[in-house]
Amino acid sequence: MREGTAMRGHGLLEGKVALITGASSGIGAAAARVFAREGALVVLAARREERIRELAEELRAGGAQAAYVVTDVTRREDAEAAVARAVEEFGRLDCAFNNAGWGVGRTPLHEMDDKLYDEIMEVNVRGVWNCLRPEIAAMLETGGGSIVNNSSVGGLLATPVAAPYVAAKHAVIGLTKAAAAEYGARGIRVNSVAPGTTRTEVVEEWFAAVPGIEAQLHAGTPQPRTAEPAEIAEAAAWLCSAKASFVTGVTVPVDGGFSMV
Repeated sequence: MREGTAMRGHGLLEGKVALITGASSGIGAAAARVFAREGALVVLAARREERIRELAEELRAGGAQAAYVVTDVTRREDAEAAVARAVEEFGRLDCAFNNAGWGVGRTPLHEMDDKLYDEIMEVNVRGVWNCLRPEIAAMLETGGGSIVNNSSVGGLLATPVAAPYVAAKHAVIGLTKAAAAEYGARGIRVNSVAPGTTRTEVVEEWFAAVPGIEAQLHAGTPQPRTAEPAEIAEAAAWLCSAKASFVTGVTVPVDGGFSMV
């Protein structure tokens, strides 16, 4: 491990090496800040280099250890390179938040074209698949670790006019359970979070384009509001931490009660 990586305090993830995909904005950027605040040595992975470079600089300015690597999770070699960067920079990989994802809705299933279906599946399912393999391999080398995959309330129930996204996020939960079952005895925990509507850039654009949709989404939800990205990140950090040491194979809804209604 490089100099300067010694533990600084008593955060949930103190001294842990964490890889975060989709770290250039939204939940991923929030996770980078939360994980760093909790003492993790973070590696930021995303396609937009300028954003993750600036975020890494921000974290370093705050006293954190941070590195970044330009990554397209749909490319196996990119996912492998991201894990390799974490090991090269900090000596190992202790936890990972497979957050990168993408989706569009509001198109009826019978009108959805193959190209859009393929794009959604590539990012949300193959992206997680590509990341899981090198992450697990790296963690097996050091005796274990914790992985959190970002699913969605769309992975717990069906929402209209978003069929490929719903299918993809159900698949993320399936991959989570399969990996948890396979590697639990070898010291690796694998869980997922299922965010409800969260105030990301894409969601803000949607709200602006469709007046009234935000209130419509929250109708009947016990906590009728949009989540902040950091609220999702806090759940992911807890799942990665030793506080969740006997938690594996589960999906934690972070949705204000939406999925129980």
